[in-house]
Amino acid sequence: MSILDSIVIGAGQAGLSASYHLTRLGISHVVLDSDAEPGGAWQHRWDALTMRDVHGVAELPGDTPPPRDGQRANVVVPAYFAAYERAHVLPIIRPATVDRVDDEDGVLVTRAGERQWRSRTLVNATGTWTHPFLPHYPGMETFLGEQLHTIDYPGPEHFRGKRVLVVGGGASAVQFLGALAPITDTIWVTRREPVWRTDDFTPEAGAAAVALVEQRVAQGLPPQSVVSVTGLMLREQEREAERLGAYSARRPMFTRIEPDGVRWADGSFERVDVILWATGFRPAIGHLAPLHLRSAAGGIQLDRGGRGTTAVADPRIQLVGYGPSASTIGANRAGRSAATGVRRALANVPSIR
Repeated sequence: MSILDSIVIGAGQAGLSASYHLTRLGISHVVLDSDAEPGGAWQHRWDALTMRDVHGVAELPGDTPPPRDGQRANVVVPAYFAAYERAHVLPIIRPATVDRVDDEDGVLVTRAGERQWRSRTLVNATGTWTHPFLPHYPGMETFLGEQLHTIDYPGPEHFRGKRVLVVGGGASAVQFLGALAPITDTIWVTRREPVWRTDDFTPEAGAAAVALVEQRVAQGLPPQSVVSVTGLMLREQEREAERLGAYSARRPMFTRIEPDGVRWADGSFERVDVILWATGFRPAIGHLAPLHLRSAAGGIQLDRGGRGTTAVADPRIQLVGYGPSASTIGANRAGRSAATGVRRALANVPSIR
């Protein structure tokens, strides 16, 4: 079996960007995508999410982004990605769900079921969408209503006439409340007091947010999402929910879940029909465990003070869609950085020649 220069795992924005730059550098590689169709995580998002609602899809290298209008994001972005793949003839193999990556005598072996690929370097671009985070609270298994995570969100009409408890302090929770409060009864709970932005989210503010995440990965700590450090803002489509008090009536977390609702810390009870967990995601990196990349602090430390994409523990490995590049703010830049890191590793790491 031939040995490729590199393998990219994941064909979302960061993975496509990395493949584009690897191709331009003449670095032999394939992109392994677990989905059967182009579009990354965008193809799995809810129908009610429009291009106006998203934080902004940074343009892929050598291309322009789709318009920010009322079209469905889960249609527009996959079509944009598919056209990009065709235009640049990117070497994508799908569906191929990677189970693990092993090091065999200095060669990286990427396995997806019975298939395997051998390479000298690897770019991991698996993002977070396939690894939703669901916290455990006492009694949650006894709840007789619906419990849904962001990944399962079916759109606002599903909740009409139901009493919905929205859990989480991030942008998704704010968006869900904006869509649901005008059509049904909502309650918002968070572990911490929400932090609201009072200024515009400028490119400079975005860079500052990325820098905060970079500080964590530079120390080998598990990354926070970029959104978690930007603060929350209301858009025009959420003003009606604001007028109805959906955000001002926020409550601290309940202590336990019961069959028909939740029990608050003061002992009072709240009946709810649905618990919507907008509790975020974690990096989907379990397949990299055999490479022992994690630091003692629990995260994967990246080079250049957290601004790069190279794993400090093994310079053959690049991570995009991790830490500062786990959003559209940093994903495109990370693709170029990863390709440069691959070229550097191929030239400078004797064990992989």
